[in-house]
Amino acid sequence: MSSDRGGARRVRAGEVGLEVIIGGAGPPLVLIQTGLLAEECAPLATALDRDFSTIRYHRRGYAGSDPVSGPGSIGRDARDCAALLTALGIDSAHVLGLSYSGAVALQLAADAPERVRSLVLIEPPPVHVVEFRSVNAELQREYRAAGSVVALDHLMGIVSGSGWRDLLDRQLPGAREQAAADAETFFATDLPALLTWTFTATDAARVQAPVLYLGGTASGPWFAEVAELITTWFPRAESVLFADADHGLALTHAAGLAVAITAFVADR
Repeated sequence: MSSDRGGARRVRAGEVGLEVIIGGAGPPLVLIQTGLLAEECAPLATALDRDFSTIRYHRRGYAGSDPVSGPGSIGRDARDCAALLTALGIDSAHVLGLSYSGAVALQLAADAPERVRSLVLIEPPPVHVVEFRSVNAELQREYRAAGSVVALDHLMGIVSGSGWRDLLDRQLPGAREQAAADAETFFATDLPALLTWTFTATDAARVQAPVLYLGGTASGPWFAEVAELITTWFPRAESVLFADADHGLALTHAAGLAVAITAFVADR
């Protein structure tokens, strides 16, 4: 382990070097980086530092972590997370997945249930929704035809509207430039990995950790379907919805999310 930029450290996690930011004190809670925005979990990690030792890291191809080699996969991302815990000397941790990384967190909890003390899912990707898959297939075609910059503008326009650059500058300074640098990884690696990922009720049955679902009431029908699916897979899961919050709630509602997470994992 060695010092790196901005208070981050590089950790050798199996075959890959990952950029890791560790803060706070208390039981370990790993925040798996979502797709596209490398720092989207940063405000939430800061809000959780009072009660946890937060372990936030950048996945392959993002920020200061090693570049991607070969096709991406949700399974490989899950193995990287497990390898990181091993490298840090952590047998098990509370695990948080946000959007894309909700898929990674689910896969980790199914494949290595002994490593996951509790599972916090903030609006996992709606890969079971036909319209979602159609939109992402269109983004892939646009990426192949026009490149990552054009596809990035299209995607962010869908998520946040035409003023997404100014909005992102206000919510997470520096994220716009980092997203542009990492967009190639997202479109070339993450999207294909996500669209080829399968996770069924049989996989969900392997998850042993208690589950918390967090979402926003304004996130739209895709994520409403995800919330219903999580309840079907995990009948004992707890759920907290934030009024008027949308899919960007990790940036807009970090303090409230931290309160819900802390209450859920108490004594687990």
